[in-house]
Amino acid sequence: MELKLWGGRFTKQTDKLVHNFNASISFDQKFYKQDIDGSIAHVTMLAKQQILTDEERDTIIAALKDIKNEIAEGALVISPAYEDIHSFVEAMLIERTGETGKKLHTGRSRNDQVALDMKLYTRDEIKECDALLRDLLTVILSIMEKNTSTFMPGFTHLQKAQPLTLAHHFGAYFEMFKRDRSRLADIYKRMNTCPLGAGALAGTTYPLDRACTAELLGFDGPTLNSMDSVSDRDYLIELLGALSTIMMHLSRFSEEIIVWNTNEYQFIELDDAYSTGSSIMPQKKNPDIAELVRGKTGRVYGALMSLLTTMKGLPLAYNKDMQEDKELTFDAIDTTKGCIKLFTGMIQTMKINKPAMAKSARNGFTNATDAADYLVKHGVPFRDAHGIIGQLVLYGIENNKALDDLTLEEYKMISPVFEEDIYEAISLETCVNTRNTIGAPGVEAMKNVLALEKEYLDRTPAL
Repeated sequence: MELKLWGGRFTKQTDKLVHNFNASISFDQKFYKQDIDGSIAHVTMLAKQQILTDEERDTIIAALKDIKNEIAEGALVISPAYEDIHSFVEAMLIERTGETGKKLHTGRSRNDQVALDMKLYTRDEIKECDALLRDLLTVILSIMEKNTSTFMPGFTHLQKAQPLTLAHHFGAYFEMFKRDRSRLADIYKRMNTCPLGAGALAGTTYPLDRACTAELLGFDGPTLNSMDSVSDRDYLIELLGALSTIMMHLSRFSEEIIVWNTNEYQFIELDDAYSTGSSIMPQKKNPDIAELVRGKTGRVYGALMSLLTTMKGLPLAYNKDMQEDKELTFDAIDTTKGCIKLFTGMIQTMKINKPAMAKSARNGFTNATDAADYLVKHGVPFRDAHGIIGQLVLYGIENNKALDDLTLEEYKMISPVFEEDIYEAISLETCVNTRNTIGAPGVEAMKNVLALEKEYLDRTPAL
């Protein structure tokens, strides 16, 4: 018969529909390892405080380790008949150790137990997300290093604006994912206090050593308010916010990959392993991974809004509504991790069409600003220079010519100031490589940035 941690007050069995609605074991079994690790730390502390004997401690810990190993190996199947993972583990423990196992819950409530489990699980998942982001940054940096002279158009309003390089373009995403890692590290640090010992909401009369359990479990220390300990979901809201931002960055990047992969652009070609075909059109090679990453972003946003909505009207301390934090957080974490991993593989294997990128930059009047700067350097006021180049662009559009293709006579037809050196001034190489302030796309500036990004990766190993 299923063990209920709260059954003594009740005189009849819970209705089956109520049990199913109330139960969390279908999803909280995900943190069985954390639940058992927390229990091992708890009984270790209880023995230290002489609440349990050393023999009772050893018996309980040995059985808990066996249960954890058997679940991991598939030898012990978690039964859906139990309300939650805590009651399942405790029932298995009592079945193996008898009366001794019943002492596991001494000085502990299910409220602080589940708060601990969720923190331990979340902490582990933050580490995994950070490691995946670091892998993505390593791939982005590798692409940047190989493409400091791969010219392409830069865009504003999805209109060609000025020439830059693929290294510079990818560098923008490097900065975004760097900030994402920083947010994860902040959340990890802020959440790293241990709620075990808070009890249901008001602590316990047992002489617990909360600093001991905190240290055993790798926390910076115990939480300082027992009510907040069991009702705090701020760290999950922060995490879902950080995951939403990661997904937003991936989605923006995916949108560009999708556009670049079109027949019209042909800037890149995705590897077959990261593409799919059409059931009716044999010529199609679809960027489904990028599209799915873009699509799944809304799913993670939804998890954030759901938890914010759940928490907005809850009084202190614990309320059953808070059980809704788990499924959506688990799903958001799994979704984000999967998207980071797939996106990393997709850009790592894609082919870059450098000639197509350079041709697009040349044919989009992206060097118009540099042509205006040429006139300014020859004494023409900028406002007049702006108008002259506007006339040249209009002439080029009407005659299907890029600025590079106009003859000197055509230039002089608009302004006599132009001389033969205009062609050097508006070449892609000049337009890009004369921009060498830190953060600009020039090759010398990019060398400095690449060195800084390498240093960043070297000094920030995964959490």
